Amino acid sequence: MYHEGDYYRTRLTHSLEVAQIARSLARSFRVDEDLAEALSLAHDLGHTPFGHAGEEALNAAMQPYGGFDHNGQTLRTITSLEARYAEFDGLNLTWETLEGTAKHNGPLIGKLPWALEEYNAQYELELHTWPGIEAQISALSDDIAYHSHDVNDGLRAGLFTIKDLADVPIIGPIIAEVQKKYPGLQEGRLFHEIGRRLINMMVNDLLSESSQRLADAKPSSADDVRCFGGPLISFSEDFEVDNRSLRKFLFERMYRHYRVNRMTSKARRVVNDLFKLYHDEPECLPEEWRPGAEKVSQTDRARHVADYIAGMTDRFALDEHRRLYDVYEESR
Repeated sequence: MYHEGDYYRTRLTHSLEVAQIARSLARSFRVDEDLAEALSLAHDLGHTPFGHAGEEALNAAMQPYGGFDHNGQTLRTITSLEARYAEFDGLNLTWETLEGTAKHNGPLIGKLPWALEEYNAQYELELHTWPGIEAQISALSDDIAYHSHDVNDGLRAGLFTIKDLADVPIIGPIIAEVQKKYPGLQEGRLFHEIGRRLINMMVNDLLSESSQRLADAKPSSADDVRCFGGPLISFSEDFEVDNRSLRKFLFERMYRHYRVNRMTSKARRVVNDLFKLYHDEPECLPEEWRPGAEKVSQTDRARHVADYIAGMTDRFALDEHRRLYDVYEESR
């Protein structure tokens, strides 16, 4: 929500929140905290500016060249695009980190995004199996974090009110409880207290349900987890029913709010404009990015341009679009 101001979540702050939740859960389950944290910090590295709106625009522009997928882009970033070592590209991460990054949301069946397919052809990541416990923890920590901060951001941005949430499952009872215990609580404190309790509720349900699943399954190795046939880290069925109602509310009142729709429309135009300009005129790319876009095939150029755009923040993409297109408008 960069367009709304500097006080709302970004990919960076979201990833930090996911990592905090994942590390706490990993500690509770006595699994690898460092791995859970690494997967959480990495899970959105492949996202374009403007989130899913930017990804949709870049995927549309990339259709003649294999499309674009943020999960595949994340793996591409940590195995190829990051250049920190003299002898090889990538970040020299463990197999478990790469595997968990690629399939943290579950097994990947059918046609793979080209970036995942190319890497998996070189280094088998067993993409058809379930991810390890730490990756499952990271995926649901993502859900916990974005539900909490979307409610908080939506309230602070004025997209909906406390009264609007009163009858929504999960969040409604929390609001009633907080207002009863702290009548007249200052608005900012009220929003944060609601968010804190929402996180606690989701974490406690996940701990209870997952502990029971692990006790029943009795996995003795990571391979047992991967071959179990389903997730071992999960919310309860009853909670998932209520969770769908909260998602529905957020979809209707926040993600499809006219102010968000306007920015989504603008985001698509910005990404599409930048892609077309850089692809048609690679000399407009920064010096360090130009060699990868000149004297190469159309596909390689497109993928290189997509790499550049995918690494932008919302702020940089908007500023770059303004710099490039304002100049053209003035010259006409």
